[in-house]
Amino acid sequence: MNKKLLCILSLLLLSGAAPVLAQGPPKAPSALENPVAQLLLAVIFGLFIAIAVLGNVVVQAVDIYRERMKNGAGKTLLVAGIIIAGCLFSSTGMAQDSAPAAAAPQTINGLSSTAFYALTSVISLELLVLLVLLYALRTLAGIESKRKRKQQPAAAGKPAVSWWERLNKTRTVTPEAELSEDMGHDFDGIRELNNPTPPWWKWAFYCSIFFGIAYLWVYHVVHSAPSQLEELANAEARAAAEKEAYLANAANNIDEHSVKLLTDAADLTSGQKLFSANCAPCHGAAGQGVVGPNLTDNYWLHGGKINEVFSTIKYGVPEKGMKSWKDDFSPKQLAQLASFIKSIYDTHPAGAKEPQGVPEN
Repeated sequence: MNKKLLCILSLLLLSGAAPVLAQGPPKAPSALENPVAQLLLAVIFGLFIAIAVLGNVVVQAVDIYRERMKNGAGKTLLVAGIIIAGCLFSSTGMAQDSAPAAAAPQTINGLSSTAFYALTSVISLELLVLLVLLYALRTLAGIESKRKRKQQPAAAGKPAVSWWERLNKTRTVTPEAELSEDMGHDFDGIRELNNPTPPWWKWAFYCSIFFGIAYLWVYHVVHSAPSQLEELANAEARAAAEKEAYLANAANNIDEHSVKLLTDAADLTSGQKLFSANCAPCHGAAGQGVVGPNLTDNYWLHGGKINEVFSTIKYGVPEKGMKSWKDDFSPKQLAQLASFIKSIYDTHPAGAKEPQGVPEN
């Protein structure tokens, strides 16, 4: 009977692995050389050995509990075997159906996705077989009956001890236990009992001590990792760099609809340099006007608001000989130049040209 069960398990596992063996060589001749495939095959082989060993144990348990098998455990194993076989054969069918549908082969760490999923499916089915065998062994060994015997009420005079109390080495406070654990200290009717700290709490405390020593060594002695203050400084430096990059990009996202009057001295100085190098020949070094109009009075030919001055510089006035400067200056520079022109209002330079245009409201 042992040989029969091992043969059945071997056939089931081989039937589940058939898609991998059938589809692997034509599509990926070097699949066995892939480390992922080798690892998965090693896991499959190890699980197969575990299934064989556990199956042998189940067979021996069947011989011992043959009567229980007749009463219902045999039906359970038969149904489980049918489910496993159905899963194996259905996975084979799905693997064969999905192969032609793949238009372009996809790889996972160098291994084709079909072979990877097929191997992982075999591993999953082997795990399912192990769980079924463990359940069968649990049923055959009569663990339920043992558990029932353990759950029977304790003998009179002996308090029941739960698994949690055994783990923590504590006892339920009953009159008998209270007397046995009394430390002899009584304060206002409150007695001290010897209820030690649970072991898990002690180990957690010991681990916290070791963690504190390791933390102190790593962060404050050898400085192999940044401390919290250093992490904060690094984060602030990164934030400042990101802010500077953002502002640099945002400075060029200016147009005649979003431009604002700049009052910073650095912006006005930059605007003055641009004006002296490009605008002075037509408007004068102080904006008093030469060929172009006077820019220091309150009269404007094309509007004197900051967005109107910006638009005039950006698009120019071709019919009056003023070129467009949008290809020569960035939006930031155009805003600086327009802001400088607005800053020289009412300066009354020498030789100022007569007013032209209409006054700004």
